[in-house]
Amino acid sequence: YRKNPFHNFSHASHVVQSTSKLMSRIVTANHVDYTGMSYKDEQPNTLAMHRFTYGITSDPVTQFACILAALIHDVDHSGVPNVQLAKEQSHLADLYRGKSVAEQHSLDLAWDLLMEPQYEDFRACIYSNQEELNRFRQLLVNAVMATDIIDKELNNLRKARWEKAFSNSDHDAAASAAGDQGEGSDPAANNGNGDAGTDVESANRMATIVIEHLIQASDVAHTMQHWHVYRKWNERYFKECYAAYKDGRAPSDPIETWYKGEIGFFDFYIIPLAKKLKECGVFGKSSDEYLNYAL
Repeated sequence: YRKNPFHNFSHASHVVQSTSKLMSRIVTANHVDYTGMSYKDEQPNTLAMHRFTYGITSDPVTQFACILAALIHDVDHSGVPNVQLAKEQSHLADLYRGKSVAEQHSLDLAWDLLMEPQYEDFRACIYSNQEELNRFRQLLVNAVMATDIIDKELNNLRKARWEKAFSNSDHDAAASAAGDQGEGSDPAANNGNGDAGTDVESANRMATIVIEHLIQASDVAHTMQHWHVYRKWNERYFKECYAAYKDGRAPSDPIETWYKGEIGFFDFYIIPLAKKLKECGVFGKSSDEYLNYAL
């Protein structure tokens, strides 16, 4: 990480902590027996809770992918947005053809580091075959790419996925699939059994959407936390934007539009995002806390 006022290792650490907290609000770790991938008998309500979380917290690989994505999502951030990198015709913009430049760069740097020989034992803890590797990488890519909230094409795709995943029919199908996957059962066992495969696909689709929104919320967690936390990070972000302007890497002085921009950011992104955390249903009463702080 570079020594930017905002996009630095402190920000990454804050996002990691926020991601961990959000995941802990879904289903707490002591409810799950990871050895047998089943729920402990002394927690009679946990399986019912699992049915509304689409299996996210009963899968350690998914949890770790979220945490790692939070840690790496802004690695080597240059302190300017993607649009500026494209305008400058930078090497990275050319390499990634102007699409999610910073996010793809962070992913590639982190992945190359993970694949180095000295991390062989670490990798063995994450996956044991090519199929598991592919799944882990896809989880990581999806989570990091979710932090690009400016790209219109990506936003339209996310909106379409949300509407499809959380339509009444999909929601009912996913709940049915989760309900059929009792203690100790194999989630993949239904894939070849008629409509059950579609139900599992619906649950997986909703899990993907929930993870995307979890990462997005964690990336801007300061906007859903105490006022003094918001002020600290907002000031750091302003300093970064102002430094870019002074260096000739921003089109206008952020002083002129900062407060109006913040109001718009809350109205059109933060508050709708907080509402989606509530609508997806996996955070229970905790979702009210995030929405109240955002408001």
